[in-house]
Amino acid sequence: MWHQSFGLLGKSYAHDTTGSFFLGKWLRVPLYPVSLCSAVVDVAIQDYVADVAAELIYQNKSQTSTEVLFVFPLGPHMAIYSFQARSEDAKVHAVLQDELSVPPCPSQVQQPHEATGGWENLEYLRDQSEYPGEAFACFLGTLSPGREVVVTLRYVQELPREPDGAARFVLSPTLNPYGTLYVWNCRTSKLHYSLLLTASLQSPRGVVDVQANFALTPLIYTAQDHSTAQAPLLQVSLAGSPQCHHDLELLVYYGDPTAVSAVVEKGDPEAPPGSLLGDPMVLVTLAPSIPEAVPGQRQSGEFIFLLNTTFLEHAQDSLLFLLKSLPLGCYFNIYCYEETSVGIYSQSVEYTQDNLTEAMRRIPSTGSSLGDSNLLETLRSVYNTPRPHRHPRQLFIFMAGLPPDVEAIAAEVCRHRNSHRCFSFCFSEDSAALAMALAKETGGEAAYVSSDNRRSFVVLKCLKQALKPAAEGVSLSWTLPRGLEVEVLGGTPQSIFQGQHNLLYAQIHGQAQDTTVAKGVMTLQYSLDGQDVTYTIEFPLCPQGDGRLAGHRLAARCLMKRLLPESVSGSGEEPRHRAVEISLTSGIICPFTSYVGVRTPQRVTWYQRPLALLPPRQSLIPCQIVELRGSRISSCYPKSIWVPPGWLTAVRASWLALRQLTHDIAALPQRRACSKACKPPPPLFSSLKYVDPMEFGLCSSTLWQWCPEAAAKCQELVALQNADGSWALSSGLASVLEVDEDEIKGKMPDEVMEPSIWATVMAVTWLHRHDEYYQDLCELLEAKAVTWLCSQAVSQLDKCLETANTLLGSSVKPSVFRL
Repeated sequence: MWHQSFGLLGKSYAHDTTGSFFLGKWLRVPLYPVSLCSAVVDVAIQDYVADVAAELIYQNKSQTSTEVLFVFPLGPHMAIYSFQARSEDAKVHAVLQDELSVPPCPSQVQQPHEATGGWENLEYLRDQSEYPGEAFACFLGTLSPGREVVVTLRYVQELPREPDGAARFVLSPTLNPYGTLYVWNCRTSKLHYSLLLTASLQSPRGVVDVQANFALTPLIYTAQDHSTAQAPLLQVSLAGSPQCHHDLELLVYYGDPTAVSAVVEKGDPEAPPGSLLGDPMVLVTLAPSIPEAVPGQRQSGEFIFLLNTTFLEHAQDSLLFLLKSLPLGCYFNIYCYEETSVGIYSQSVEYTQDNLTEAMRRIPSTGSSLGDSNLLETLRSVYNTPRPHRHPRQLFIFMAGLPPDVEAIAAEVCRHRNSHRCFSFCFSEDSAALAMALAKETGGEAAYVSSDNRRSFVVLKCLKQALKPAAEGVSLSWTLPRGLEVEVLGGTPQSIFQGQHNLLYAQIHGQAQDTTVAKGVMTLQYSLDGQDVTYTIEFPLCPQGDGRLAGHRLAARCLMKRLLPESVSGSGEEPRHRAVEISLTSGIICPFTSYVGVRTPQRVTWYQRPLALLPPRQSLIPCQIVELRGSRISSCYPKSIWVPPGWLTAVRASWLALRQLTHDIAALPQRRACSKACKPPPPLFSSLKYVDPMEFGLCSSTLWQWCPEAAAKCQELVALQNADGSWALSSGLASVLEVDEDEIKGKMPDEVMEPSIWATVMAVTWLHRHDEYYQDLCELLEAKAVTWLCSQAVSQLDKCLETANTLLGSSVKPSVFRL
């Protein structure tokens, strides 16, 4: 098995019994890495985008000729735009082509190179890689003993923004395999190569600091305002056995982190004006500072639940916890989409006791088992329903199986991605990929629910994430000289949630009539806690730059992804033609283009009769984006979904983590203490946007298997709670608390004027008495109850808690009630 760094892999020839060479099948002959001699990497970082140019020199140090395959893993926000390799014998370069074009390459190109043994090489790679995800793979031909091959690679990527505003860049393990090659089945345990890493940094806010997990050389500022800087960050010669077991990571800090920043990238002077590459591009980062919300308080938001038959029949308890945990002040609606595409209410209603009671009455207890036939129509119905003003929309979608019209569903969600978030839950393997894709496209989360006993924990974990506060009503406005206009590619999100940041691409079109105006103005407006917030920044209209066009290429990737829903929905051939044109000009692959490797011999061919020098004959070789299945999971994803580069990596990595979690849970002792002993997942999984499965509460997930009576008691108590968080003093409550109703009434402190205050204190105290059972399930419910109590009678809580502890035989501390 191979580590995710990959690089150049080789496979030696074998001898047959007659002594002649033959090509062994890749399915039978194991691959091993070819030695990396040197790597020269140049990184250009502009705020939160990076352009990486790398030159890698490999040498065949074995005693036999070797067929070599270059493999480069693709991260979720990464895209290759140039690749070529050269040796003494031939040059190979990757070319994008329209998948419908015939022939795929110029007429002088002959049939695919016969020595590849078909596409079996890539099939072997798909099956035998250790981790799932996407990778760029290109067959480079045969490398003789002692010969070198030089690989030149260029790619762009969006960089994650750290909470403190830093841009985080991690050097791909392929470009720095030191410390990761050791996991491969290498033919040598010694590594010896040199690495030169240089970087240029740019931000209009100024580059303040650079930190790394390796020794840095001093920065050289190339502008007085520190808006640009350069440095040879790392120059080393590595030899011997690996000692460093981590990736090279760089943190770039900019001045004055604000809610909005803008970097202007000039267009390609060789591209026609008005084209995607020809006009300037503004890279806009939106990262509002959003404070933490106090649990249990009133909160805005629209929560829409799309339930299927399986959920209705087997998860009434989960639905109960979900609805009871919603905060006051929000709006909600429920769709039973296998029954009808119409919601319980014609549009979302305010979360009140009356509306909650009516909703619970209208929800059917069983479904008609029609399958997920109406999910698409239900989504369209939701999107056609007006959203309450200043209430960010979030969808909770439950899927038991793979619904029909998968492409149309994905396209519909993608089309409305700026207006909502999706939290999707799958109960079967075949719907996992769709659930993950919907969540990722909208900035939400996804979860695989493998057991009825852990369903409530999973959905409540996502609800906690959904309850994070948000900046609502986000809008951008532009002030430009006459003759110029701005197009935000992909649109502007209507809401930005706490912990999120959005990278937008806005292109400036036209010709300014007043050339004396050197700057434009961008204004960001949004609402936070009912207060309007405004930020204004200036940006240059005549930007400088190195011409590497990282922002333009990432904008092309963004725009092509937006064109996919239009092509799927049958909007004619125009969206497809535009996507193909953008792909071919930018070098970024799209759903309608594919790679082909073109091999050109370096040596000319001579003919004696008549004497002539002919141009080298080109041939096609395998080169494509490979979907690695991973050795620990099977490929269970519908081929009808096209997942753009970077999506599949996150989808399958999350799926692997979720599946692994299921096995871990079965093997764990059924005690809460075991969660502290669990090792964290590999870094590949921890960086994903989805629900981290290691945070699901592993031992809590097995709770109901060994304590069903506790589960029943908890559900009874939750069913009695009111929408505002309070409990009424009733015989039902007394039964759950296992205390005589008359005794409860008789022990009520004299200072309490309202019985519901005493009842609510008793209920919260009882929950904390059984904290080891109910903490994960009732955290939101309890916060709402305590908030209600604090708003009613703070002066009475001390006495109520003291009496409740005596009556229930507990020792709950006053801090539980915020005292």
